[in-house]
Amino acid sequence: MAKLIADFPVQFGLGKRISPSASTLRTGLVLLALSSALAACSTADTTDTIRINKEQGSEENIDSLTAVINSNPSDPEGYNTRGSAYGRAGEFKRALADFNRALELNPRFYQAYANRGLIYRNLGEPEQALQDYNMALQLSPRYDVAFIGRGNVYRQAGQLDQAMNDYNKAIGLDTTDPRAYHNRGLIYQKRGNHAKAIEDFSTAISLSPNSAEPYNGRGISYVAMNDDDNAFADFNHAIELDGKLAESWANQALIYERKGDLKRAYKSYSHALSLDPKYQPAKDGVARTRGAVAAN
Repeated sequence: MAKLIADFPVQFGLGKRISPSASTLRTGLVLLALSSALAACSTADTTDTIRINKEQGSEENIDSLTAVINSNPSDPEGYNTRGSAYGRAGEFKRALADFNRALELNPRFYQAYANRGLIYRNLGEPEQALQDYNMALQLSPRYDVAFIGRGNVYRQAGQLDQAMNDYNKAIGLDTTDPRAYHNRGLIYQKRGNHAKAIEDFSTAISLSPNSAEPYNGRGISYVAMNDDDNAFADFNHAIELDGKLAESWANQALIYERKGDLKRAYKSYSHALSLDPKYQPAKDGVARTRGAVAAN
């Protein structure tokens, strides 16, 4: 059955991290860099947004899925599959219509409830999302995807105990979904338990080794433990996997800044800003390092 995957979204990185104490080198400057990372932690919560892939909504792809529906219009699977394609393409209203139709045809289609919950979450309707995740779990009490999705809604609302409980339930079901570990790691990180956070990010990496976001998460916890070498390796690998994530470049710049290499820091912050002109940590980093670079 097609599932709408919200695994590692557009900004999974520096976004929700707790930053460490500054090193003694250039203390004042580094504290500013770390407070910038901390600001990102509270403003960029996108670990459960849908990664947009316009190809999923291409005319050719949608036409083929529509042909399947037309050949068997009473089959809810077809609508669920097309709804997933619409969702991945960012066409949320069309996705919602298809999931609604799938549920009209089969009111016990728990996967469609979870998929619709994801769409509601991306539309900024958490109460509707919770209702759908609850219904999915009522119909299928061991559905790990619904526990993770509901946990994400709770985490976004700041209800961390409830979110942790849902992630633990998914993990207790032996889920292979990396989001359960990654998002639990974010909570450990927020609570300052960086050893546990690193353990969970590492598990997420083992389950999804080609995703950049858990490397960013683990790197920030390494920074918090003053392990800049491992942090730098993780941030660099995140860039290798996906060079379009602004937070990866801003994280790399943070290490350069901690090391006092302001020229490279400025370059990386600038690149992050070119990728996402609204990304505040990159803006702050450029502002901090521009003057030092110009003075040299």
